[in-house]
Amino acid sequence: MPKLTRYILAGLLLLVLVAIRGYEDYLFYDPYLRFFENDYLYMDNPRREVAKLVFYTSLRYLLNTLASLGILYLIFNDKVMIKFSVLLYVIAYVLLLIPFLYFVVSPRQEDYYLFFNIRRFLIQPIGLILLLPAFYYYKLNR
Repeated sequence: MPKLTRYILAGLLLLVLVAIRGYEDYLFYDPYLRFFENDYLYMDNPRREVAKLVFYTSLRYLLNTLASLGILYLIFNDKVMIKFSVLLYVIAYVLLLIPFLYFVVSPRQEDYYLFFNIRRFLIQPIGLILLLPAFYYYKLNR
């Protein structure tokens, strides 16, 4: 595949990530979107359906992961990097979902900030932001 085509497809996948973020209110059930937009440190935890919240958070993580893996593959064209990335994404999902569930099931006001950051790693493509420069640096030094 020509380089220009790969970069155009990577740009389209980047637009997919932007669309996921832009239409998050319509695509996903997440009562914490509005909660964390306000002064959440002084508010009560919002009402939520735990199973629905976990499903939509996991779906969003999966969509972000697939788009991120596509971008990484199109930019670096290296299957070993993609396998490593898949492993990292799976481990990160498991390690982040456990405290996410804890904070959803037993919310305490003093834990809101930690919960906010754990949730951020699950619903935003932070893995791509970390892996893209790391793989670029790795390629330069290889």
